Amino acid sequence: MSASGFDVQTVAFLARLKLSLEEEDRLGRQFEQILAHIDKLNTLDTSNVEPTSHAIPLQNVFREDKAETRFPDEDYLSLSPAQYKDHYEVPQIIG
Repeated sequence: MSASGFDVQTVAFLARLKLSLEEEDRLGRQFEQILAHIDKLNTLDTSNVEPTSHAIPLQNVFREDKAETRFPDEDYLSLSPAQYKDHYEVPQIIG
């Protein structure tokens, strides 16, 4: 991928940027430097490096998920302002 004027204009369009010709030239040179650095990284020997999804090991810090009943349904319904056939009754909002 070269940092030609077309690529810079495409990136500027996608980023909703309006660039002057001078800014396009400067950005094109910066793209070339970035891509050259990435090419250097691609030359590194990573054959002995295990693939990872994270740079540091992660562990789950959540508690174990256990289903438990805290209160009977009747207790919840008794707290509601209105109920109908074991359900909460709410005001009608759609005519």
